Formats: sequence, C-alpha cells, structure tokens
Amino acid sequence: MNGAKGRTNGALPATNGAALSDGDLEQIATARERFAAGVDTVHGVQPEILLSWYRCREEYEVDPDLQRAPAAAEGSAHSMEHDVVFAELGGSAARAGGEVDGLDGLVTVADADGHVLASWGSRRVLRLAADSNLAAWSAWSEWASGTNGTGTALHTQRPVLVRGPEHWCRGFHPWMCAGIAVRDVVTRDPLGALEISCWQTPLSDAVLPWLQRVAAATEAKLRQRAHHTGTLLAAALADARMAPATPLAAVDTAGKVVLANGEAAVLLGTAADTPAYAPAQRWTPQVRALTPLVHRATERARQDRCWSGSTLVYVPFLDAPLSVSVRPVFHGAQLLGALLAFGPPDRPDSADLPGEPGPRPSDPRPHRNRVIALRDDHWVLLDPREIRFAEVDHNDVWLTTDQGRLLAAARGLDRLEQDLVDKGFLRVHRRFLVNLGRVREIEPGFKGTLFLATDTRVHETVPVSRRHAPSVRQALGL
Repeated sequence: MNGAKGRTNGALPATNGAALSDGDLEQIATARERFAAGVDTVHGVQPEILLSWYRCREEYEVDPDLQRAPAAAEGSAHSMEHDVVFAELGGSAARAGGEVDGLDGLVTVADADGHVLASWGSRRVLRLAADSNLAAWSAWSEWASGTNGTGTALHTQRPVLVRGPEHWCRGFHPWMCAGIAVRDVVTRDPLGALEISCWQTPLSDAVLPWLQRVAAATEAKLRQRAHHTGTLLAAALADARMAPATPLAAVDTAGKVVLANGEAAVLLGTAADTPAYAPAQRWTPQVRALTPLVHRATERARQDRCWSGSTLVYVPFLDAPLSVSVRPVFHGAQLLGALLAFGPPDRPDSADLPGEPGPRPSDPRPHRNRVIALRDDHWVLLDPREIRFAEVDHNDVWLTTDQGRLLAAARGLDRLEQDLVDKGFLRVHRRFLVNLGRVREIEPGFKGTLFLATDTRVHETVPVSRRHAPSVRQALGL
C-alpha cells in the first residue's frame, strides 16, 4: 500500500504537505466507484493509480469490495540476492517500527510475489492490520489484493503513494500507505518491497525520502556484488577453451554483454575486448533475439546446472542466421550469466533452444502448428488438440494436456492466446485459456459465472469470469 503524509516521531518528522483534503478524497472515491462500474475516463487520480486500477479491473479482475487480503500461496524460489534484500529491509523495518510507533504506524517487508514476510509497529495497528490480513503469510500483490503500496510498488520503478480510496479494494480505504520495491540491479526485476502504512492518519513527508534511502542503500550493496560477478564472467571468457577466432561473448542474466572478443563484438555491435564489470556500463547487443534467448537459457540452467544448448539467431550485421551455443556460468550455486559462442548455421545441435532465425519469409520455421512445452529437461512438441486448457502463474504458463501438466515455452498467457486463437482456444478468465473443442460439460456458477468441465472423469473444471461469460456462451452456441 502507499500513503499520504502527516506527522510522526523521531527520524520521520511531522508535516502534512502531501496529505489530501476531505474534498480530494471524496473526488477520488467517486472516481473509483465510477471506474469500478465500467467508466474508463475519470479525473483527479494519479496516473500510476489509474494504471493500477486498469490492471485490477481488466487484467486481474479483483473484487473491488474485497475486505481482507487472501492467504499467500507458495511463491517462486528465492536466490541469495533475495535473502540479502530481505535481511537488509528487515533490519531497516525493525528500526523504523519504533520511529512510527507514535503514529500508530506499520512497517512491512514483502517478497517479489507480494507476500508479506514480517510487520513491525504499534500493537493497536498490528491488530487493525490483522483484520485486513496485512500481516505475514498474506498476499498483497495487485492481482490478489488490488491497488496497494506493496503490490503497486512492485509494478513501478519509483516509490508510490496509495491513499484511502486510491486502494482498489473497499476494505483497505482506511489505510494511508507508501511503498517501494528493491530491484535486481542487473535484470531490474523486483526482489522485495518495503511499505509504511498508517490507519486513518496521513504519513509524514519524510516517509518517501526514507524509503528511497533504504532502497538505494540496499541496491548499492547489490551493485557491489554485481560488479564482482562481472569480473567473474570476464574471467570465464578468458578461460574458455575455444577454437581460435571463434566469436565469443560473456553476458549476464539480463542478456547484457560484459565482454566480447573482437569477432563477437562485430556481430553484436559492442566494444571489443573491453570488460564492462558494472551493470550500468554493460552493452545491449544489437541482435534482437539474444535477450529472450538468454532469459530462456537462464531458466533452463537454474533447473539443471549441467544444461547447455544451442540454436539459430538472426544477426543483422550479416543479414543471416548464425548458430549460437550457450554455456551457463556459475559461481558456487549462483548463476552469473552465460558464454555465447557463434558459429556457422549448420550445426547439428541447433534445436536445443527455441530461437529466432530472423524476419525473412524464406527462413525456416518448423512446427508452426505445434506448441512447445517443457517436461523436466526435455522439450515436448504438442498438437494444440492435445491441450485442454492453459493456466498462468505470474509469467509461467502451465498446460493441462493429454501428456500431463507441462510448462509452456511461451511466457505469458497473452502470447499463447495469440498463437492459439485460430485453433479453437478462447480466453475465459484472466488466468485461463480453454480449448473449446475439449469442453464436455458446462456448470452454472455464482452471479453469472460458469465452469467448463474438460475432463468429467476427474471433475476437471475451469472457471469462466462474469466478464468473459457472454463470449463463452456465444462461442458454444448457448
């Protein structure tokens, strides 16, 4: 959550410079009611709040009358960077808990999934927060609890304020909150979030600067670590045993180039033989396909440390595809990045990774009508007819198929929907895409919702939201 500003003790002095008047709060409350009812144009609302409302209404379909945050589900695995961030933020939050005690304030630390890990503050506000599930083991991502300081901060690159009726869910309107995300200095993905909240009381003007200082100090330590990993990547390239004149580059987990030899630098459009240890100094390669390739390779390497692979990528400098081999680089248990070795396009193992041969119509694109999925360390080529439905979990898409539950190679349900829209698939919920040809039964739900049964033997059903119910009825001829 986020907040306006008011008075506080100690290091957080009292001012009301950013507090909203009663008239402002009433205007925002009216705008929220109109927006929740379906109106798209409202006035007097911060742009970042309005964008969050759009996500909550259109993408996440969060109930605007929600009173309590849901319990947190199992999140993604945490790296050492996450653990360092949690420890740093926890120490800062524990100290700030005493500073905001006179304000009846609350300081919370959450992970990158918006799951609250711990809270500090006055006993009274801890009890009030517990009534809203603003406590450990609760989910405060936007998709779970609407616009709030923690969840909305994870979507933005700067601290955010969420005041009273700016919260999407009515049950959280008494809160005034401010939040900030700490991000990976290489990938800029969020690692955790810090939030200060007050019950029916404006926050101090010092809150946002304090949040920024804490986040900056934590990210400064991450930058020191990332500089060290840059030197290790450069050393890995220097130690690589490759044939002379092989184009070779070391890239971080974001696909940025740390070091490239002369042959690779020409292909990538970067400086040659000049290491860039610091994240801010690293180069973006001029080969468009490399960034998603490195992202996918990073996921594979984290699942299997012994994995390596290769594929074809289109190189603009040559106006032709080249083979690129990918070898992950580890330091202990930490994945630092990868070494990329370029070669001729006729390598026999060039199908280990999904690549992007290039935009030319004559380029081969095998298996256009197949869906690529992952089972353990194997790629599975699926006929769309084998897929009953797809479900998104953050950016991961899980396919329920005749071959079991598989992880799709595509990232995000929107992309998969584009690939399958002409194959009889329909979006029925913000989280579900269904193969209409595999629907066996239709069950009515609460207030106009539906449930589609795709396997009646095990009562396998997919929810249809009220917003999508009319299109589903039309598509099925009901």
